Amino acid sequence: MVQTDLPKLLTDIQACTLCQEQLPLGPRPVVQVHPRAKLLIAGQAPSRRVHNSGVPFDDVSGQRLRQWLGVSCETFYDAQRIALVPMGFCYPGAGKSGDLPPTALCAATWQQPLLEQLPHIETTLVLGRYAQAYHLGAAHSSVTAAVQAWRDYWPRLVPLPHPSPRNAHWLRRNPWFEADLLPTLKQHVSEILAP
Repeated sequence: MVQTDLPKLLTDIQACTLCQEQLPLGPRPVVQVHPRAKLLIAGQAPSRRVHNSGVPFDDVSGQRLRQWLGVSCETFYDAQRIALVPMGFCYPGAGKSGDLPPTALCAATWQQPLLEQLPHIETTLVLGRYAQAYHLGAAHSSVTAAVQAWRDYWPRLVPLPHPSPRNAHWLRRNPWFEADLLPTLKQHVSEILAP
């Protein structure tokens, strides 16, 4: 049975070995939460570099994400302001064209109990298809369709492509994302994270 007390829940998450047979580098859950956080970033799973450092988004994807949001590293890693909760807390391994999907068991076990401990979240940024499937359901046929429909969810949920360098082609094909969505998002993030 999963505990609902946040310190105990985080201890249980850090000790989790449920997916260890599927994880090439073994379990090393990476998550950042605090009950006062106002912005939730729902990602996919840690990269190999993040697995090694234990710091969420401590990679090129994180650099791009912080640029999209217009926030400093100091703000980004302030757990009292921003919660970082991927679908899978551990590095899933590499596939043919990038990292493997997050393990489904992780989200099924930990997402709901953890999200219930974040009562002040005003906006959830939903990065990539696995997070979108969890937070938006089957409402869209693709990441592009979900991101194009961002106004339908605004401001509670904001579907975004994953900030991975592998999505540079997507960004070039969809200039409306940087022209229309990002300026609005930066302004909103600035407002909700203001001291």
